[in-house]
Amino acid sequence: MRETKTRVAFVEMPIREHTFSPANLEEKLAQIEALIAPLRRVIVAYSGGVDSSLVLAVAHRVLGDGALGVIADSPSVPRSELREALEVAASIGARVRVIPTNELDDPNYAANPVNRCYFCKSHLHHALWDIARTEGYRAILDGTNADDVGDFRPGQEAARERGVVSPLREAGITKAEVRALARMLGLPNWDKPAAACLSSRVPYGTPVTRDVLKRIERAEEGLRNLGFRQVRVRHHGPVARIEVPTEDLERLLHLRDEVIRGVKAAGYTYVTLDLQGFRSGSSNEVLAQKEKQNIAR
Repeated sequence: MRETKTRVAFVEMPIREHTFSPANLEEKLAQIEALIAPLRRVIVAYSGGVDSSLVLAVAHRVLGDGALGVIADSPSVPRSELREALEVAASIGARVRVIPTNELDDPNYAANPVNRCYFCKSHLHHALWDIARTEGYRAILDGTNADDVGDFRPGQEAARERGVVSPLREAGITKAEVRALARMLGLPNWDKPAAACLSSRVPYGTPVTRDVLKRIERAEEGLRNLGFRQVRVRHHGPVARIEVPTEDLERLLHLRDEVIRGVKAAGYTYVTLDLQGFRSGSSNEVLAQKEKQNIAR
């Protein structure tokens, strides 16, 4: 086992109204390292998000070439996200591998039920364990953190069923602490906005197809080219419902003509703006409404 740990200059840093002391960060990092080190050879389910990037970075520090990041490539992953993920891994110095996944060929996934993510993660973890068994890896790690517990995340059920290890969650690392640790370790994506696969833009019950995902990707890419860093284009047939943070609403309206032109060029007939602004998991709001209606009955 090759030791790649290096000393880091610990500094006080505010992360979204949180301040973490050097001692606190050092302790948190040590906890993650202590969970990963005994595993010796691991595969990290890597997406390029800050959570899985932190896990990959720590696994590489502790295990060196005993850590392998594996990126799932499918139509639900934007090309820009894949490129950025590879760039981040290169900055870490970790080994990565891109594998194709074919969840869209699974009718359970393509039908887009409320537990769609369960089928996606099941396909991914099956592929990862195939690699692990063939090449002698002892564990699969993911980037689930302590704040993810309690959310509606069917993918976590699939991970539990397949024995995936979540070192950030086991160490009690919150999202704010993830960003602080990622910044401390010099990860270029430490402040990267939360991301989700393109299928999450499609309302439950509406089939997920390659054409729909391509339309969403093109529309969001056009908006990012206009300078919107955090954006969702929610797919409603011919209607695109745009979500940006509330502080960006005025700027989007100022760029109204460019926005309309770009989103229509992606294949949408109508372009709408969600006045509530961006909120992660807004597709789940309909589930909460149905639950309230059932309770009222």
